[in-house]
Amino acid sequence: MCGLVVYVSAGQRGARGERLPTDLPQRLGLMRHRGPDETSVRVVDDQIVLGFQRLAIVDVDGSSQPLSYPPEGEDAERWALCFNGELYNYRELRDELRREHGARFATNGDAEVVAAAYHYWGPEAVHRFRGMFAYALWDRTDGVLYAARDPFGIKPLYYLPTPDGLWLASEKKSLPNGRELDTDALGHYLSLQYVPEPFSLHAGVRRLSAGGRLSYRPGGDVIAERYVRPTFQPADSHDGGRPAQDGLVTELREALRDSVRTHLNADVPVGAFLSGGVDSTAVVALAHEVKPDLQVFSVGFDTDGYSECDLADASARELGVKHTPTVITGADVLGALPRIVWHLDDPLADPSLTPLYFLARTASEHVTVVLSGEGADELFGGYTIYREAAAVAPVGRLPHPLQRALRGLTAVLPEGVKGRSYLERATTPLEQRYYGNARMFDAAEKDTLLRHRQTAPRTEVTAPVYAEAAALDDVSKMQIVDMYTWLPGDILTKADRMSMAHSLELRVPFLDRRVFEVASRIPSTLRVPAGSKTTKYLLREAVRGIVPEPVTDRRKLGFATPTRVWLRGEMADWADDLLSHSGAGDLIDLEYVRGLLAAHRQGRADHARKIWTVLVFCLWYAMFIEHSLDPFAAPARPPVPA
Repeated sequence: MCGLVVYVSAGQRGARGERLPTDLPQRLGLMRHRGPDETSVRVVDDQIVLGFQRLAIVDVDGSSQPLSYPPEGEDAERWALCFNGELYNYRELRDELRREHGARFATNGDAEVVAAAYHYWGPEAVHRFRGMFAYALWDRTDGVLYAARDPFGIKPLYYLPTPDGLWLASEKKSLPNGRELDTDALGHYLSLQYVPEPFSLHAGVRRLSAGGRLSYRPGGDVIAERYVRPTFQPADSHDGGRPAQDGLVTELREALRDSVRTHLNADVPVGAFLSGGVDSTAVVALAHEVKPDLQVFSVGFDTDGYSECDLADASARELGVKHTPTVITGADVLGALPRIVWHLDDPLADPSLTPLYFLARTASEHVTVVLSGEGADELFGGYTIYREAAAVAPVGRLPHPLQRALRGLTAVLPEGVKGRSYLERATTPLEQRYYGNARMFDAAEKDTLLRHRQTAPRTEVTAPVYAEAAALDDVSKMQIVDMYTWLPGDILTKADRMSMAHSLELRVPFLDRRVFEVASRIPSTLRVPAGSKTTKYLLREAVRGIVPEPVTDRRKLGFATPTRVWLRGEMADWADDLLSHSGAGDLIDLEYVRGLLAAHRQGRADHARKIWTVLVFCLWYAMFIEHSLDPFAAPARPPVPA
């Protein structure tokens, strides 16, 4: 995996070379963790400067970047490329380019294939790529910059248009950011616990969306669009009974086997993450078929009831793989938290990213690449909230006047009365009640919490997704919402940042083009069967006999983190101190949050997730806006802003 920084001058070619930035080595140094093996900067045509940090995975001794293509001939070096990621079908594409066009190659890696594909097939070549990627490609002949991300958003790419030109970078900290916040993005963060694409908390900086691409001709506008929109088929279009189910099981099993085999390709050591759930266990079991000496890694806490290490160890023994567990404490998390938030670029309050940071650190001591199980829940219906669609369906079939009457009843029933919450949700349209897996502060709470007036409703993020998914059933709609928002905004962001913090490449075999092609045809009744206590039904059937039997039917465990315990114990005073000293009080009513903390400490309520959301923002604000907290200092006490 790698990191890139690119700047394109808005001026005419050759006319403003003296205006090109000279500080790219320093900007690259801020993300050396993404690629410590090589640092390179190249200026092209006095128009563009490309910088690259390389983590060598394939063609270790070759494929240095920035890379030029073609290596020779009339159009020699027409293209200049920075490519972050892995193209898993690059050998097939290279053979096709040689066969059809006589293409020549100077390396044995995948990056050169990207440039060659644009050279012979044009910008639509992006549809042929199977892998995870974010890249910037300069066409010297036409004077156009092209950039793109993979369909699911596994690898990041930020961009910043300025009057003088366009910046792109793998991490936002390498861009010339100011101190102005995007207050709409802050509102979304407080609702969702993450900043959704294409927003960032720095005004003017945007993230290229998952499955997005952009083009930029110096002096013109940035043209950004989504080139691919993964979706599911209508739920009743493949209802063919047991034979159809068996056929899908076979297809999915073979697609997963092929994806895992492909994701193991590397010229460096490869391992895998293992938890107690079916997703990671399936990846490990299939990888072990190809790589018998596979080493796996798990993480847990020293707090009772918050560790999957024992479950992972049992699976590892049964599968016959070498297992390395890591056990962490609240003090470990507290000491590393500023550094963790620094690596995120934007605040992300998912507590599970903290154990992932330590898990990646341990794995990086043994391997350079790991396989992981991210994406299975979104593709195959793994979240328990998806069962709600069937639960509220009886109310949804009632006449609309009766539904309105029941809705009115919820307004007069006291809080806590049995059935009130059910009726409230059942009589609320899906588009209004579901905006993803995480629900932090609602609109009324944000009116109290925020010192500025909210202008963007939370539905701003999900409304376009629901419009696209209008023909789908409710389960599929919920999955599409999560696949377009939660997956790139939370799941894949924490996976990329926490692994890259330790120069570890994380690969996700479930988020593969061939795997999704099968997943998209699974009826929702075979993803989340009505009345079932488990989810991901067809996935479980596909890996039955491959993973240990107890794991196949184990309910979804999640990645439980003892945040609520810590905030009542070892982190309580630190949290109170951070809120007292934070400069974020001009944006957020921190006294209101201290009230939530007091109620939580006294056991009167569980406000852990809401408190954690604000604490992470306060740390981020101190580092990136006030510059009052050094994330790499070794504090004598838990860190708070100076």
